[in-house]
Amino acid sequence: MKYQEAKKLVRNYFNDLENSTSETVGDVLNKYMSSDYLWRGVYPFREQSGIKSAVDVFWKPLMSSVEHIQRRQDIFIGGTNEISGETWVMSMGHLMGLFNHDWLGIKATGKMISLRYAEFSCVVNNKITKTGLFVDIIGFMLQGGVNPLPPSTGQYFVYPGPKGHDGLLFEDAPEQEGIDTLALINKMVDDLSALNESGSMGCPPEVLEKSWSKKMIWYGPGGIGASYTVPTYQKQHQLPFRANLTDKKFNGHVCRFAEGKFGCFFGWPNLTNTAIGGFLGLPGAKTPADMQVVDVYCREGDKLSENWVLIDIPYWLKQQGVDIIERTAEITNPKI
Repeated sequence: MKYQEAKKLVRNYFNDLENSTSETVGDVLNKYMSSDYLWRGVYPFREQSGIKSAVDVFWKPLMSSVEHIQRRQDIFIGGTNEISGETWVMSMGHLMGLFNHDWLGIKATGKMISLRYAEFSCVVNNKITKTGLFVDIIGFMLQGGVNPLPPSTGQYFVYPGPKGHDGLLFEDAPEQEGIDTLALINKMVDDLSALNESGSMGCPPEVLEKSWSKKMIWYGPGGIGASYTVPTYQKQHQLPFRANLTDKKFNGHVCRFAEGKFGCFFGWPNLTNTAIGGFLGLPGAKTPADMQVVDVYCREGDKLSENWVLIDIPYWLKQQGVDIIERTAEITNPKI
C-alpha cells in the first residue's frame, strides 16, 4: 500500500476541484498545494510559479468557459519517479463540461465538450508540490468546429481508455508488474533513441515490434490523430515524423514511472527537432523547436498494446513563428 496516501490526497483534490467554481477554485488549490507550488502546462499557459498564478492563468478561465466540469478518468496510477525518486500520481482522461463561454478565443458552442488531459502530481509531505497538466487544445478546437491545421494523417475522436477498462488503480498493484512495464517502456525508448542517434530517417517495422504489439493503438494529439496496427501507425505518424523532422535530440524526462501494466512520462521538453517540410502538412521552418510530450502506455504481456500521446503542437509551432491559437481566434472570432 505504498502509494495509498498520495493517491487519496490526489483523489480528494480532484473531488473538491469538481465541486468548486471559478470563484472558489483558489481555495481548493490552497488546501492541497504546497507554498512553493510549481505548475506546468501547455502553451499558452506554460510554467506558473505559485498557486495564485496557476489559478488565474489556467483554472479560472477554463472553469468560466467550460461549466460543470466532470473529470472522466480512464487511467489513474501512482509510482516512484525513477528520475528523481519522488512519489507521483498520474491521471489521464477528459475534462467534460458545457462549452458555454469562449475559451482562448475559441467560440463557445453551448454543447458538451471533452478536453483531453494527462495530469501528473508530485506529492511530498501530503501536499502536491508540482503539477504537469497537459491538455489537447487542438482536439478541443476540432470539437468546437475549428481546424487550425491541414487534414490529419490519423483519425481524431474522443478517445477511449484501455481496452480492458482496468486503468483506475485506486488500490496499489503488485510491485513487480510496474517494474516489468517500466523496463519494457525504457527498452522501447532506448531503441528509438539509438535510431535517432544513428541519423536514420526511417524505421524498420521489426524495430518497433521488439516492444509493440502488431495490433498496437496509438492515440495521438489533435492535428495528428490516432492509428491502429504497426503498419498504419508507421504510415500515418512515425514515418512522417522521422522523415520530415531532422536533428532530433532527446532531452530526457521530468517524470517517468509505472504501476501495474500502465506507465507514463513527460519531459520539459522531451525532444528538440527541426522541421524540414511535410510534417502536419506544413512547410519547413529550419528552426530548432522544443516538443513537450506526454506518453501513457498499456502493456499486455511482453508488448505495449496502447499508447496515449499528447504533444504541445501549439508551442512547437509558436517557436517557429506561427501562433495557431492567436491566428485561429483572429479569423474565427475577431474583435471588431
